[in-house]
This record gives sequence, structure tokens and C-alpha cells, in this order.
Amino acid sequence: MGEKVDEKETVFEAVEKHGVKFIGLWFTDILGRLKSVSISVSELEAAFAEGMGFDGSSIKGFARIDESDMLARPDPSTFHMVPWRPKKDAVARMFCDILQPDGSPYEGDPRYVLKRNLAQLQKEGYTFYVGPELEYFYLEDDKSLEVLDEGGYFDLMTLDAGSDIRRDTIVMLGAMGIKVEAGHHEVAPSQHEIDLRYTDALTMADQVMTYRIVVKEIAKQHGCYATFMPKPIFGANGSGMHVHQSLFKGERNAFFDPNEEYQLSDMSKRYIAGLLRHAPEITSVTNQWINSYKRLVPGYEAPAYITWARRNRSTLVRVPMYKPGKETATRVEFRSPDPACNPYLAFSVMLAAGLAGVNGKYELPTPTEKDVYLMSDEEREREGIETLPGSLIEAITLTEQSELVREALGEHTFRNFIMSKQVEWDRYRINVSEWELEEYLSVL
Repeated sequence: MGEKVDEKETVFEAVEKHGVKFIGLWFTDILGRLKSVSISVSELEAAFAEGMGFDGSSIKGFARIDESDMLARPDPSTFHMVPWRPKKDAVARMFCDILQPDGSPYEGDPRYVLKRNLAQLQKEGYTFYVGPELEYFYLEDDKSLEVLDEGGYFDLMTLDAGSDIRRDTIVMLGAMGIKVEAGHHEVAPSQHEIDLRYTDALTMADQVMTYRIVVKEIAKQHGCYATFMPKPIFGANGSGMHVHQSLFKGERNAFFDPNEEYQLSDMSKRYIAGLLRHAPEITSVTNQWINSYKRLVPGYEAPAYITWARRNRSTLVRVPMYKPGKETATRVEFRSPDPACNPYLAFSVMLAAGLAGVNGKYELPTPTEKDVYLMSDEEREREGIETLPGSLIEAITLTEQSELVREALGEHTFRNFIMSKQVEWDRYRINVSEWELEEYLSVL
């Protein structure tokens, strides 16, 4: 317990040192949208002790009217100054755990869902490390698809109008304690990527939420708009969130074995097999929007087929090549998620799928080093290559039948997530699109 007291003390010291006036208590709704309750410093002691009350019924997927009282209790280990706010009006933030009035964890809190999944792993002495690569677009504003540049992959030139914005973003992320591996221009015009240095999954889910806010905030300061929409521009690559993942036992990477083919341990092979087998039923969580499925189509670098490989970037799972002396870097890259997902739930279902493979001793199929997009339907069928769901409703239908996802998310979140997505699909289904008008109006 001593450690928590120290963390709280550190928070109070920082508040005094920086002259903090207000603290944002951040938490996430079921769809991964960031919420915030602002408190003054005088309420901080009470917030730590009991949590701050709020109405849960107004938060997406949280609670019904008759069970709406919720408490947001800040996690002192997540304290950080909000560096884009002026120093004279110093503001800090902490992520919160959501509690019921009796102080027990609220099962509809996505952060709790991930913590619950990680607790099982910790009992066996393992830590789940993740390193996501989030892509996004800079646009002139949120009403148009006007891009800022015509740059391409890794371009560094006047074409890359976003490089200054990206640099400022990386500096700001550093100021919030988030380590960045790399930042570069992506394939599509005005598309960018900043890769976060791997860390444990809970810290990383908090960091992903922070990252999305920082990217948008800095874009706004530069007079433009950043979007994590998976496929905003027709005919251009969509934005993905490739998630590198590994399991460590203490300092030892449980995915590495120098004596095995590809230097992959039995555990990592089974983990990959789990991801592959359960990919269809977890896709509605890793790709949770109608628009997500406009990205998961052949021809635009996003995976549509359920295969794995080492060099091949058209596959769903890639194992980056082993570098001698870099045993800790052995990892598995899951390439279908997009950056608009709820990271707490996405990390939970990926872990559940991988562990199902480990515990069930799944057999890893042979890798597919050919470009799957160039194979004929017959070839794919011969090799037993299946596809990811092609639409949100297809994905949701598979999730609805999944015991694995039900267990990973818990009954409350599982039920609310599916219900919310079915409503979204119905709203989309009755909408008459521009495409339909152009295609049919003048000929039917």
C-alpha cells in the first residue's frame, strides 16, 4: 500500500509546484470516447478517498437511469500536467477507475475490463506488452477532405506540410511522459504515423487515449484538423493501428526461443494461431465502426485475409524479422485494428484470442509469403485462407456468438457494445447514400 500513498504525495507535491488550479479526471466510454470531469484542487483529497460522483446514465453504454450513480476515482500513477494549457492556468489530468456507489469496480468501465484480463495473466507472472502504430490524416478542417500535402511514404520535403505539426505533437507527447519510437509521413497524401514505444497494455491504453487528444489538439493549434477515421478518403489507403505484442516473464521475452524456427517460442506460435483462429469474432471490437470495413478491403495495404508471415505485409499477422542480440524485440504484429477503436477493449480481446491459442495448444498453420491479394479465389481456397468480416453487421453477428469475447469483455460491456453497434448499423442501413443517388436516380 505504501507505494500508492507515495504516488498520491507526489501528486500533491506536483500540484503545489506547478500551481495547478484544476484537474481533469479522464475516463472512457464503451466506444472509446474520452470523457472528463474537472475538479478544483480542493476536491482532490476527496476524489482519491471516495471518487467524484457523476451521472452514469448519460455516458454511452454505462448504466440505465435506475443505476446511474457512478464514482470516478483518479489513479495517481497517471498524473500529468496538460502541457498545451497556459502555465498561468495550469491544468493537470489523471485517468480514473469507475466505481459503483459501494466502492466496487463498475463492470462497464473499459479500463476495468482490461485490468481484469491482465490480472489473470499477472497471476502466472506474465506482463502483456503492446506497441501500437497509429495512423491519421491532417485535413484543412472537419467539414472537407482537403489534404495539406501530396507527400508519400517517409517523404521529407516541402510537400510534407504536416512535418512541423507532427514534430510539435511528438514534443507534446514527450511532455506528457509518452515515449515515441518514430514519426513519419505515410503512404497516402496528408497521412501520418507516430509509433509509441512499447509498454504494458494498461499504460499503453491510457497513452493511446492521450495520444489521440494530443494529435487533435496540436493540429487545431496549427489551424487544421486531424482525423483517426479509418477510411476518410475514397481511393487512398485507410488508417490502421498495427499492434505489436509480446508476453514477458520478468525480463524474459516468452515469445523468443533461439533454438526454434524463426526464433519463435512454442508459446508465441500458439499465440499467433489464437489470433488467427479468433480474428473474425474479435474484429467488431478492433474495427468497431461502419467506416472500418471500407479500409479492410484488398488493394490498400490493409489485411483482408487471415494469414501470417514474416516479410509479407498483406497478411493479418506479421512477425518482424529477428535481429541477433535483440531478443526482447521478438514480437507479433496484428495488422487489422484501426486507430478509432477503444484501446482498452481491443487490447483485451487480442490478448484473449492469443491466450486461447496458448492454453488450447493451437497448431500454427504454415506462413503465407506470397501476396495474398494476387492469389485467385481457387488458390486461396486450396490453401484454406479465410477472410475477415466484410461489414460491421457481419462482424457483430460473429461477435454475438463468441464466448471468448463475452468472457473477455464481461456480460455488461459485451451486451451494451453489441446493442450500440446494432443501432449504428440500423441507422446506416436506412440512410440513402450519394453513391445510390448517382448510381440509380437517373436510370431507375
